[in-house]
Amino acid sequence: MRNGSVKAFALSAMCLCLLAGCGQEDRGQTASIYAMDTVMDLTAYGEGAGEAVDAAVAEIDRLDKLLSAQGEGRDVDGQDIRRVNASTSATVSQETAALLRETLALCQETGGALDVTIYPAMEAWGFYSGEYRVPSPEELSQLEALVNYQAVEVADDSIVTHGDQVKLDLGAVGKGYAADQVARLWKDMGVTSGLLNLGGNVCCVGPKPDGSDWTVGIRDPEDENGVLCQLSGRDMAVVTSGAYQRNFERDGVRYHHILDPRTCAPARSGLASVTIVASSGFLADGLSTAVYVMGLDSAAEFWRQRQDFDMILYTDDHQLYLTSGLAGRVTPAEGLEPQVLDG
Repeated sequence: MRNGSVKAFALSAMCLCLLAGCGQEDRGQTASIYAMDTVMDLTAYGEGAGEAVDAAVAEIDRLDKLLSAQGEGRDVDGQDIRRVNASTSATVSQETAALLRETLALCQETGGALDVTIYPAMEAWGFYSGEYRVPSPEELSQLEALVNYQAVEVADDSIVTHGDQVKLDLGAVGKGYAADQVARLWKDMGVTSGLLNLGGNVCCVGPKPDGSDWTVGIRDPEDENGVLCQLSGRDMAVVTSGAYQRNFERDGVRYHHILDPRTCAPARSGLASVTIVASSGFLADGLSTAVYVMGLDSAAEFWRQRQDFDMILYTDDHQLYLTSGLAGRVTPAEGLEPQVLDG
C-alpha cells in the first residue's frame, strides 16, 4: 500500500481509542511515529516517562526492520522475514524463530483461518503496492497452492525452510507482538501507566494515572466518526479488524484486505467488525484476523474451547455480540442491545 493511503487508514483507525485519553491535566510524554506501515502514538506517564517513550521508539524501529516482509534494495541484514522470503532456506535470529513457531502454532489452532503465508495473495490483490486488481479465478486457484502455513518449518537451529514461491507476512501479528515487547520494556523501566496505539492496535499498560480504568472506544464500521461501543479495563490489548480498514471498489463490488486463506479472496463471513481483548497483544492481533475469517458460529465455538481472550463481534446485519468475560465492561451505542455468548 502506498504510504499516503496507509497513513489515512491509520489516522482513521485511531478512532479505536478516542475515549482513552487522560484529560488535560496530565498529558504524559508522547511520541508519534510512522512504523510497520502505520502511524503510531506512544504515551507514558510518571517519572522517567520521556526515557521510556524514547526506548519504545527504538524498540519499534528494531522490530519494524526485523519483521518487515517488504523493502527496497538487496541489503537484508537484520531483516529476518525479508531474508526468509528471498530463499527457501534461511537462518534467522532466535527471537524471530520463536515468534514464527508461536505464529505457526496459532495458525494450526485456528484451522488455518490465520495463515502466515498469505503474502502472495495480498501481493496479487495489490494490497502492498496500492495498485489494486481482482485476480482471475484461475490465478486464485494457483495462489491457493502457495498459501499454506504447513509448508513452513522452523528448526531448532533457527533455520526456516519453506516451499518454492511461498512467502511469509507477519502483518497479522507484528504490531501486537511489538505492543507486548514495549509493554514489557516499560514495566521493566518502572512505567505503571501508559497507552500504546499502534495503528489501531491498542495496549493499555496498567491503569490510567489517576488509578481508574482506561475507556477504549470501538469504531462503528459503518461510520468513521461513530462509536460502536465503549470498553473499560487495564493491562489489556484491544485489537479490531474490519472490512472498512483497507478496501477498494471494482465494477460496483467492494473488496477488502482480510483474505480468507482457503480462497485467497476477501473473507465473506457475515462479520463487519471483530474486536479481540486479551492480555497478549500478539494473541489479540492474530485472533482479530482469524475470527473475522471464521464467522460468528465458528468463532464462538473457538472461544469456548480456549477462553483465554474475549471478543466483541458486530455482524453485517447489525447485531452486536460479546463474550461473557466482558459483561459489565462494555457500553453499547444507543439502540444496540448486545447478545452475550456464554462459555
